Amino acid sequence: MLGFGLVSPGVLPLQPEAAPSAPEGQAFVAEPSTDPDSPVPQAGPLQDLLVTRLDDDKAQDVVLIDLKGKSSVADWLIVASGRSQRHVGALADHLLRTLKDMGMGKARVEGMPNCDWVLIDAGDVVVHLFRPEVRAFYNLEKIWSVEPPRSAAAI
Repeated sequence: MLGFGLVSPGVLPLQPEAAPSAPEGQAFVAEPSTDPDSPVPQAGPLQDLLVTRLDDDKAQDVVLIDLKGKSSVADWLIVASGRSQRHVGALADHLLRTLKDMGMGKARVEGMPNCDWVLIDAGDVVVHLFRPEVRAFYNLEKIWSVEPPRSAAAI
């Protein structure tokens, strides 16, 4: 484990790793650094709002992943778990309402009928909400936390 609670570069756990979920109202958030060379990625207001909403709704194991330089699809990825299909659906519904209140009502949503894995595409931020078993199977954090290989010219 690196400093500031980083699991690996670009991945911020927002709840303690040891517990399946943080105690009520005590999600772990790494303090952003004002230093541009800091290994801690700096989240923007949209990411902060979505993470706060997930924390308020008792989402489990919330992780914020910096995708800048790794993907052209989005700059940030938020991954969180709900306790059941109903909880995942409620988390998604509350995030969609929050986005609509911010004037971003055009967010695309996939997976709402089953609520095993709900994806919300809000432009620069993509949110994945899972049931715990589905999240463990796909393990998105591992996929996106891998650093890109160095080119042969850089060696």
